Amino acid sequence: MELPVNRETWLQTAVQALEPIFSAVGYGIPPLKVSCGFAASSSPRTTLGQCWPRQRSGEMVNEIFISPKIEDPVEVLDTLVHEICHAIDDCQSGHGADFQGIAHVVGLEGPARMAMAGPSLKIRLVTLSDKLGPYPHRALNFPPPRPSNSSRSKAKCPECGYEVTLLKRWVDYGPPICPKDKVRMESFSNEILEEQPTIETVDEKQKEFIHRAVS
Repeated sequence: MELPVNRETWLQTAVQALEPIFSAVGYGIPPLKVSCGFAASSSPRTTLGQCWPRQRSGEMVNEIFISPKIEDPVEVLDTLVHEICHAIDDCQSGHGADFQGIAHVVGLEGPARMAMAGPSLKIRLVTLSDKLGPYPHRALNFPPPRPSNSSRSKAKCPECGYEVTLLKRWVDYGPPICPKDKVRMESFSNEILEEQPTIETVDEKQKEFIHRAVS
């Protein structure tokens, strides 16, 4: 087998390689396109894959996106199997009974939204990944969400209770004056957060909470 030279070619070749897994249990994979990209209608920070129904595609095919956060080929194949189950159902049942029925017979296990390969299917995916070769992509890391205002240091007016969030760049000036009561506000937290977050690092425990979504 000639090894794919880019992500999309690898992913389309992977769909062909996965076809026997579905045909063996009576399901045909519908025409679809697979690309590397972030989910559009759910959090790109936590969603590993997304499948769009045919009516949303100008070519009337299911379109699947695999998150750039993934680089391990077995994890990519695992996510792809999940999304192909959605494509077979044309995303009609979400993660409902019809999807669950397809997912179960092809070897996915666990809660429907996070269903992933069970032991037997995982072995097959490892074998397929060896034939496909390395996934030509390195994981994309990006900053985590900004903390909510509730987790930042604040200043509060002792008279009316008016609150503002403090940023580190302004903390040396002290708490501001309340625009209503014209008195100095009081800071009630010692932790001042940077305006720019650091690069996210995701450990294995955090990955357990990453979910998949379907449009």
